Amino acid sequence: MPALVYLLPLLGVSGELVMPVAIATSLASIIFTSSSATFAHHKNNNIPWPIAKKLMVMIAIGALLGAYVADSLSENFLRFTFATAVIILASYMLFSIRVQKTKPMPRSFIVRLIGFGTGYISSMLGIAGGAILVPVLTYYSMSIRHAIGTATVCGLLVAIFGALGFMITGLDQDNLPAWSFGYVYLPALLGIILTSSLLAPLGVKWASKLPVRYLQRIFAGFLILVAIRMIFK
Repeated sequence: MPALVYLLPLLGVSGELVMPVAIATSLASIIFTSSSATFAHHKNNNIPWPIAKKLMVMIAIGALLGAYVADSLSENFLRFTFATAVIILASYMLFSIRVQKTKPMPRSFIVRLIGFGTGYISSMLGIAGGAILVPVLTYYSMSIRHAIGTATVCGLLVAIFGALGFMITGLDQDNLPAWSFGYVYLPALLGIILTSSLLAPLGVKWASKLPVRYLQRIFAGFLILVAIRMIFK
């Protein structure tokens, strides 16, 4: 998504529309990348479906609502809030490598509340939700591989309903570039799909082979880099 923020002005998208177009297009691209990754994770038995199903309905509702309220909040507020939360969650993952203090999975109401919050925040920020969901699920004793698999299928729901919300709210915008469907910019979407869909199964394959501690360190480091990049954007 940060790359879209830089590229869209070069493609003629006006300044006030860059953020919603970038978020909407990012979410739409996640539909395709998460579809292939979800299939690969399911094939590798990385998705604990009983937990995933509890999360999915509320994630869909949260994502749709998040898309509708995104324009009413300050972009800087969203960016710094997200970056701070990601650094906290990533720090937990790094420290938990040595201090294995976790809790059992909470009752269904809490799981669904986590799903709603993940969908709501992720939709507003144009992300799949793994940065939020993976650290939370590992805190509740889920293995890192199952947490990533669950976050992937939940990210598909975030993308579908978040993109749908941005498509609807963008229909009345007059200044959108040609080949836009609501806030989704189709040329950029096509470029993302052609490259990332081919690479997603490879990433799943590597995740299944790497030792859990290395995978946890890599993911936590990635989250911190994303947060720093957003702060100094």
